Amino acid sequence: MEKPLTQHIVPGRQPLSLKEYEKVGGYQSVRKILKEMTPTEVQELVKDSKLRGRGGAGFSTGLKWSFVPMGPEAAQPKYLVANADEMEPGTFKDRVLLEGNPHQLIEGMIVASYAIQASISYVFLRWAYKLAAHEVTKAMHEAYEAGYLGKNILGSGFNLEMHLHTGVGRYMCGEETALLNALEGKRANPRAKPPFPQVSGLFGKPTIVNNVETLCNLPHIINKGADWFMQLGLTDDAGTKLYGVSGRVKTPGCWELPMGVTIRELLEEYAGGMQEGYLFKGLLPGGASTDFLVEEHLDVPMDYASIQAAGSRLGTGTMIIMDDQTCPVGFVHNLQHFFAQESCGFCTPCREGLPWVEKILLAIDRGEGKPEHLTTLDFHTKYLGPGNTFCALAPGAMEPLQSALKYFREDFERHIHEQHCPWSKTKAWQPSI
Repeated sequence: MEKPLTQHIVPGRQPLSLKEYEKVGGYQSVRKILKEMTPTEVQELVKDSKLRGRGGAGFSTGLKWSFVPMGPEAAQPKYLVANADEMEPGTFKDRVLLEGNPHQLIEGMIVASYAIQASISYVFLRWAYKLAAHEVTKAMHEAYEAGYLGKNILGSGFNLEMHLHTGVGRYMCGEETALLNALEGKRANPRAKPPFPQVSGLFGKPTIVNNVETLCNLPHIINKGADWFMQLGLTDDAGTKLYGVSGRVKTPGCWELPMGVTIRELLEEYAGGMQEGYLFKGLLPGGASTDFLVEEHLDVPMDYASIQAAGSRLGTGTMIIMDDQTCPVGFVHNLQHFFAQESCGFCTPCREGLPWVEKILLAIDRGEGKPEHLTTLDFHTKYLGPGNTFCALAPGAMEPLQSALKYFREDFERHIHEQHCPWSKTKAWQPSI
């Protein structure tokens, strides 16, 4: 089984230095594109590889690049931004790449920058990733010293500056236009689209924002070709994927596997199954802002189309497992508390609706719920859904809620009927005053 992204990552070992990285083929893709390929040819190769964005949306990477204006009349400078914010609850895959092989990310960013003819690039890093910041900074300095970054890279005439920017800890910065506002020193509110960042992004110039895992695939596609990449997947989706599992499983972790491995294989073979004394109840397949799947979905492949057909989204590919001894109401309340707290407050449905949802769930969890509360929650799942808010934060927050109401509604009703949480160690919650 090929593992191009993690083949040189060993837990507990320092990441490869530049010299070590070069010995295993590092930066060969940069030499290849600068000597043998035009930017358009790089775009077409990536498009042919069917690489889809690994940050959650799954949009075609090559197609996204093709929207950037090219040629001598295009606005300058152009920007390439690596989205390393990774604030999605339950997601930790990019951290593995950032801490384990930062030169791979830098090489991928050079490839992407060349493809769109960007001359300035940024790594927008989650504030809490201190070790990643150290390793990326070190690797960046090595790349500058070796001539892979800066002016006239390898004598090609191509220039690229690269900077590390550490975020301030808001989930909203994961949305690409809010991320761009934060880079500009503004409040991290999302922008209206159009214009799209590919045309008018950072400082009003053409900009591409790609996820860390997406960018790390690029050197391997350049070196080995589109057909090789497509053959790595088990289904119509190409490549490998970093899958993660957290929750009450025996061996939680992160693994690079062929795209399309089944949920059951991830849960039972790699995560070791449920811990003793716990049974599987449900899971979020791609981080906190995806719909629950249940036991009937265990044999569904973890790829974009299959998970969507099952009623959820692949998202980041990092599963959060819920066991039979975890209260679904408390589980969802915890998520909604996070989303309500992280709303930027720009649009009314998100600013007002998410705290309303969070308070209702808290009341139900405390034993203060009323039958009409479920009607109100159903209302919110529709009116905070896609097309009713300025960005995808609130619609994403509604995904675990709407699916919990679908699959675990009896648990919500039991809370309301019995006036306490059945999973509580005490007989009942004391009503708030």
